[in-house]
Amino acid sequence: MHIDTTAPPRFTGRQRLILLVLLGAGFMLSVDFSILNVALPQVGEGVGLEVTALPWIASAYALPAAGFTLLSGRLADLFGRRRIFLAGMVLLAASSLLGGFATDPETLLSARALQGLSTALSIPASLSLLTTTFEEGATRDRVLGLNGALLSGGFTIGALAGGTLVSLLSWRAAFFINVPVAMIILVLTPFLISESKVPDRVKLDVAGAITVTGGLLAVVYAIIEQSIPEGVVGIVLLAAFWVIELRSPAPLAPVGILKRPTVKWGNYAGLVVFSMETAMIFMMTLYLQNILTFTPLVTGLIFGVPGLAAVLAGPIAGRLIGRYGYRKVLPAGLAVQSLAVVPLIFIGSDPLGLVVLIPALLISFFGHVTSIVAYTVTGTSGLPDEEQGLATGLTTMTQNVAITIGIPILSAIAATQASELNGIHLALTVNVVVTLVSVTLIWRGLRPERSHRHGKENLS
Repeated sequence: MHIDTTAPPRFTGRQRLILLVLLGAGFMLSVDFSILNVALPQVGEGVGLEVTALPWIASAYALPAAGFTLLSGRLADLFGRRRIFLAGMVLLAASSLLGGFATDPETLLSARALQGLSTALSIPASLSLLTTTFEEGATRDRVLGLNGALLSGGFTIGALAGGTLVSLLSWRAAFFINVPVAMIILVLTPFLISESKVPDRVKLDVAGAITVTGGLLAVVYAIIEQSIPEGVVGIVLLAAFWVIELRSPAPLAPVGILKRPTVKWGNYAGLVVFSMETAMIFMMTLYLQNILTFTPLVTGLIFGVPGLAAVLAGPIAGRLIGRYGYRKVLPAGLAVQSLAVVPLIFIGSDPLGLVVLIPALLISFFGHVTSIVAYTVTGTSGLPDEEQGLATGLTTMTQNVAITIGIPILSAIAATQASELNGIHLALTVNVVVTLVSVTLIWRGLRPERSHRHGKENLS
């Protein structure tokens, strides 16, 4: 019996094609997120964007990706997941063409914002199509394991491919490469994936949609620009959203879903998983380029090798979850991600630090990918199909917000020190402490005793 539950499930030919389309779309979008990061100076020069405005090439993408994800996930539940997914792919193709032909900053940043919006539309819809196509249990765990591996691999390959494309062709190729892939997905999807069932009487919670989207946009913008007024506006809007959802007869995001330990603690874990690992990678980029004076190309290779190796953690994580359950695998993966950072707190300005850095990155990335799979499984478990768009919208929103806020927060902590190396050490120390405290909270929050004790309210 034990062997049956852990043996990897087999997919039919049709299921393999569905996986190819949906996982391929997710992989392409994760590549799209990072592909321009290594080419920011060339992009800025190509369209006349000032050096001080270069971070907005990433921020213009991140804002709509974070702000519209929850709404998009719910729209997929209400109006059809395949329809929203295809709309995202159409928008991706159009915005990539716009970016590839951009000749001024306004066009370029508009294209990046539209790409971020296409991600907000596509990722929750594709994830909910996966979670409703493949039943909960070993099959879904394996699928989400593959998804986590491709997600992590996409970020790494995006950075490596970006450098290659810029060197061989032009930064514009980083935009144009999306178009043929999106077109193939648009052709195949209608033949492979059926439209999801939608409620007979669809009613969109307009007030909830406006307040949650506006609130998320304001909060993320406030963190990027370190602006208190925008942060206050965002908090007020999110508080208004909470009140609206409590009173709405057809809420956009039923508040009761957040009472479920799997949803609450799964998304909290996702926030820690992505914010802390993204910030660690940024700190190590500063270390490699500013302290050890390596070139961006060498820096990319140092991250790329362990990053690609860690992709293997995705399928392994799916099997571990099938054997031990997400309640054990999620905190364990997060603990590995964090503990691997501890040696980096003590590395100095000598190039021998690479002897510590590269193995630490490999181990941390392995824990990171495992945690991505486990938090996605956790956040979507125990929910009916009609709420899967909302659940995947929440997990994707958590990911996008976390990626955006981690670097500014730990950078501000590092800036409190006179020496850059001391600042990096302090930021990494905070990273480890926050993550390990979170491991304890998540372990306690997901413990079976808690679920049984509150089982009645969780199922209500």
